[in-house]
Amino acid sequence: MLPLSYGENPHQRAAYYSEAGARRHLLSRVGQLHGRELSFNNLSDLSAGRMLMLELTVPACVIVKHANPCGVAVAGTIEEAYDNALSSDPMSAYGGVVVLNRPVGEELGNKLAEQFVEVLLAPEYDGQGLEALRQKPNTRILVDHERRRFDPGERDFRRVLGGMLIQDRDWGVEDREGMEVVTGEPSEADWGDVLFAWRVCKHVTSNAIVLVKDLQTIGIGAGQMSRVDAVKIAVDKAREHGHDLEGAALASDAFFPFPDGPRVALEGGVKSIIQPGGSKRDQDVIDAVEKAGATMVFTHRRHFWH
Repeated sequence: MLPLSYGENPHQRAAYYSEAGARRHLLSRVGQLHGRELSFNNLSDLSAGRMLMLELTVPACVIVKHANPCGVAVAGTIEEAYDNALSSDPMSAYGGVVVLNRPVGEELGNKLAEQFVEVLLAPEYDGQGLEALRQKPNTRILVDHERRRFDPGERDFRRVLGGMLIQDRDWGVEDREGMEVVTGEPSEADWGDVLFAWRVCKHVTSNAIVLVKDLQTIGIGAGQMSRVDAVKIAVDKAREHGHDLEGAALASDAFFPFPDGPRVALEGGVKSIIQPGGSKRDQDVIDAVEKAGATMVFTHRRHFWH
């Protein structure tokens, strides 16, 4: 049990408990090197970031704000991955939780020290990079020594009024062999972007839309009651931060009930779409994508996250 500074709000008491018998947990083999004590919201965001990071193996950066990723990128180096993730939505990244899967050297440490980061998690820190980060008194610097594999059989528990909902975790992402190209011919670059977008989309609050270009997110629409509104938000976010939508990929965590959502993205320049399919109006959606000269892939599995 770890007492926390406060709960979701300062007037709420809170603590972190790890599950008895779990192979690994959120803070297993994690040490805090610097900063204030952790809060409820810090750990909620850290959990979201770590769950997404479990699906990425190459150098990657995940930036989380209010339990949703606001910037995610993979690249040849961890420095490039951080730069691309931050540029996805630098405004939302302010005060976020940053999760990295490679050591932080002096160059990256200096870059991170220029930003307001609530929590930083990485597997290792260079001495001078850590020294630069220590100049930020409020940044909680965590080092991750956990190398054990995640248990895919772990259950997901959610408290509801007077009870608890229990389900299997939504673990694993389908590979392209089990997907169906319903229109167009995706290039290898298209496949890279749609599969990356699909991995990120799974960790965004439903209704979820993720726009990706060159293996970095450029716009995310999260937690909307209307899927077309989620598309509009993602497109507006991308434009707001100067991202070029031409040739971008879009992932939707559930099917499009109408072609209106895809049309918003296609008119903005999106050229490839990945979604579960399964709507009564699938053919209308396929026709709209085909008319725009774009490609679309059906996964035949949705990834709602509430």
